[in-house]
Amino acid sequence: MYSFLTTENWADYELVDSGNFEKLERFGQYYVARPEPQAIWDKHLPEQEWQRMANAVFTRDKGSQEKGQWKLKKGMPEQWFIDYKYNELKLRFRLGLSSFKHVGLFPEQDSNWKFIYNTTRSLKTPQPKVLNMFAYTGAATLAAKAAGADVTHLDSIKQVNFWARDNMEASNLDNVRWIVEDAMKYARREVKRGNKYNGIILDPPSYGRGPNGEKWQLEDELNEMIKLCREMLDGTDYFLLINLYSMGFSALVLDNLMRETFGEMVKNEELGELYLLDGGKRKLPLGTFFRFTSIKK
Repeated sequence: MYSFLTTENWADYELVDSGNFEKLERFGQYYVARPEPQAIWDKHLPEQEWQRMANAVFTRDKGSQEKGQWKLKKGMPEQWFIDYKYNELKLRFRLGLSSFKHVGLFPEQDSNWKFIYNTTRSLKTPQPKVLNMFAYTGAATLAAKAAGADVTHLDSIKQVNFWARDNMEASNLDNVRWIVEDAMKYARREVKRGNKYNGIILDPPSYGRGPNGEKWQLEDELNEMIKLCREMLDGTDYFLLINLYSMGFSALVLDNLMRETFGEMVKNEELGELYLLDGGKRKLPLGTFFRFTSIKK
């Protein structure tokens, strides 16, 4: 089944507008304007409205595609908190303005957090083991933890793990296993140890570096990583979720990789795209995903 999924019913988040390679978002009470390469259409709101609303505006440095500077209006903090609620799930996230345009959260992942929470709660294993690799600031980690999982959170950047720990504490959760490690090295070791997980979550970047300079290039490494996940995933009570944000990377790539590697384990699967709907009713694409589970819907 091919699905287009969007973020819904989140009081503390809104994609206000997008266009001309930018997006204007509301996180809690603050409005943030930053680059968005997929928004090639015109803005819905006039430029003066963006200027009036935006509390923080990101501008790229000359010669850089990612790094840049934030210009803040008076009263705009560099860090603040927002809330996230879904049924019994209640999380709290610390946001911050990074020099790479990010704020510490990818709101388009809302539907994946709901999937993680619901599926983890439905697993038969009393305290299912969940591995979150390339875990960033831990929203998916916390969704699994709140559902009762024994969670291993792995990211190659120590400061990002500290940020995720702050989110855990703000959400009144505890007992997450934190690992600063290169994802490929860790997965290879886990396979050798024979360790198994009931849930595996992957949100790999197009390009990255491990803590010791290990190189990650998505198109070169993804096939092996998926095979390692097959070895780590429990064969009877399980789910797997992978999300990719890479322009030009078709969802069919994920479909081929998953079906070829996992075979008959691919059950109750969903393949598709994540998007955000702006105030002008335009759909901003923000990644492809594939997820499957042994749990019937």
